Amino acid sequence: MISVNDLRTGLTIEVDGEVWIVLELLHVKPGKGAAFVRTRLKNLKTGNVIERNFRAGERVQRAHVETREMQYLYHTGSEWVFMDTRSFEQVSIDEANLGDAPKYLKENDVILIQFYEGRPIGVELPTFVELKVVETEPGVRGDTAQGGSKPARLETGLVIQVPLFINPGDVVRVDTRTGEYLSRA
Repeated sequence: MISVNDLRTGLTIEVDGEVWIVLELLHVKPGKGAAFVRTRLKNLKTGNVIERNFRAGERVQRAHVETREMQYLYHTGSEWVFMDTRSFEQVSIDEANLGDAPKYLKENDVILIQFYEGRPIGVELPTFVELKVVETEPGVRGDTAQGGSKPARLETGLVIQVPLFINPGDVVRVDTRTGEYLSRA
């Protein structure tokens, strides 16, 4: 157990039976009344972000989350199979625990997977991924970067808006936080 006064950004805690990571915190000492700690917490399992206030001195359980580097191998139905890059142990993760990750994962990609009490609870994707454009309308002479956008289907099935000059077969860089086109790779 740790005091909420000792919380810091990036720390994982257990609240109401769920594992949360502290995104932001602010110690508040109002002119009247007791001090408290205002926090923004992200649920590692669902990805939901909440704001929660704790009384100063209140104690919470610290959650020891292990992060392992794993390689994506394949998926069957709703199960995604990953292999630990050190021990070569294979782990199956249900699609519900992956969040948006399947949109950005290609076979043999290496990502970070978070484990709590021996079971996978979340995925940490790289900030940017490079994916090949499979289907889009062909570019026309005179199309520029400032001229607008069109939909493009990527190799993982994700559909994003790309500039008019992007053609099928091009490799594009995509931001995994927003799902937006960044540049050609």
